[in-house]
Amino acid sequence: MKLLIGIMVVLLAAAGLSLLLMEDPGYLLVGYGHWTLETSVAVAVIVTVLTFLTLYYALRTLANVRGMPRRFRHWRQIKRGERARRYLSQGLVELAEGNWGAAEKHLLRHVHDSDTKLLNYLGAARAAQQRGDSDQRDVYLQHAHHSMPEADVAVGLTQADLQLAQGQLEQALATATHLKQVAPHHAHVLKLLAKLYRELRDWERLHELLPELRKRKVLDEAQLRRLTREVCSHRLDNAARERDAQRLQAVWKAMPRELHSDVELLLNYVQHLVELGEGLTAERLVAKALGEQWDDRLVALYGQLQGPDAARQLAHAEGWLKAHPQEATLLYTLAQLALRNRLWGKARIYLESSISAGARVEAYSDLGALLEQLGDRDSAMDYYRKGLQLATGSALALPAPAPEHEETEISGGGDSGIAQLEKS
Repeated sequence: MKLLIGIMVVLLAAAGLSLLLMEDPGYLLVGYGHWTLETSVAVAVIVTVLTFLTLYYALRTLANVRGMPRRFRHWRQIKRGERARRYLSQGLVELAEGNWGAAEKHLLRHVHDSDTKLLNYLGAARAAQQRGDSDQRDVYLQHAHHSMPEADVAVGLTQADLQLAQGQLEQALATATHLKQVAPHHAHVLKLLAKLYRELRDWERLHELLPELRKRKVLDEAQLRRLTREVCSHRLDNAARERDAQRLQAVWKAMPRELHSDVELLLNYVQHLVELGEGLTAERLVAKALGEQWDDRLVALYGQLQGPDAARQLAHAEGWLKAHPQEATLLYTLAQLALRNRLWGKARIYLESSISAGARVEAYSDLGALLEQLGDRDSAMDYYRKGLQLATGSALALPAPAPEHEETEISGGGDSGIAQLEKS
């Protein structure tokens, strides 16, 4: 459009000038030394324009000729870049398809002409690892870093992921630790560190990392809660294995308050307290927890705890009967505490009530043992039998007793008894 407008302007100017010259062609005299040139203005203008155009196009042609090598190099560079991109695309497709050797070959072909050398080398590193060549993988990762030094985090993350996939946990941890120094708040770096600490079972370092994971929102709330719970559970176990009651209690106090109401963690903690001789602390903790939340597992555990004052423990547990009068687990716990206090009658009542509220093998067994100790062997055997039936899930299939005269004949002496069995 601009060219068309320019041509029209030139044509109009030429037409206007032609009209003027037709009325008066003018006269031009040029003198230089002994030379003079006489002509009309119209001819002078035409000659001047032609001379200018000739010089202009001559200079332009010369400039184009001189610039041809540079333009040729630029053209070759464009073609090489297009070829490198084709090989990159082909290599990535083969990498996705699992053709590791072909992928590595095409990703490295014409890599020096590629404007995405980082992608070429990272893809080649993955292909080399899949071939089982870890040394060559590391070489490609070094090339990737040299091709774009500012992409240190991207190269490092790829390297750590590959080392982790290869089972090189210590090397992956070293790489991730370096990345933490380079990018201390990078979400993927923090997530990778958490995964590595968990794989290496380094619960203390993972515990130190939890606040950063929470602050940076690396994990969602459910994932973070599960991870925190797992870390706390293993830290409790480690403290118990070291036989350090103070450290065990310190770990419990350092846990988030919402996890103090986690029954599984509480059961684990109480078991460790008992193992380390902190029975009183364990008994008080379970009693407090049951005052805040009712759970059959805690009730059953309370009956197994042997505090220094069994009578007080029984009285405290009996206080729960008002709110839970028909709770089978509570009744069985009360029976255990009554037995510990040598209150046989009360223990028998609680055991019978527990069986009525919800039969359990332990109650039948304990009641049988109690009745046997009290001299009531028939009732004891009856409860033993019922407990066995409950444990096996079926009644005992016993043969019917033989008539009295058959018993007499069969129980006869020696060979006659055997003969009677053979006839029958």
